[in-house]
Amino acid sequence: MKKDIAAVDPQAVQACKKQMLKEREYDELSMIFEMFSDSTRLKIMSVLFTNELCVSDLSALLEMSQSAVSHQLGSLKKTKLVTSRKAGKNVYYRMADEHIQNIYKMALDHIRE
Repeated sequence: MKKDIAAVDPQAVQACKKQMLKEREYDELSMIFEMFSDSTRLKIMSVLFTNELCVSDLSALLEMSQSAVSHQLGSLKKTKLVTSRKAGKNVYYRMADEHIQNIYKMALDHIRE
């Protein structure tokens, strides 16, 4: 049971409470930011901003096994950051939209300041 805690500024607390997201939205945001917490996924995203690539090409580029790349792509696909299309025997991956690229660029700008 939550303990009743007295606020110093109840009006400010109420104003903030009205702006808070639903718990599900915080969970989904957390999953998105989790995708940014791994350098391999960041590398994959950075190249997919530029080109659509298959697992073999990503593996060669990143000098990683296809299995490792596929695993990371699975995580990115699960969070709807990456989409894919099949062409013959190959599956090509690309970023789903520009939103994640904007977050990536802002974070990159931040660390370069």
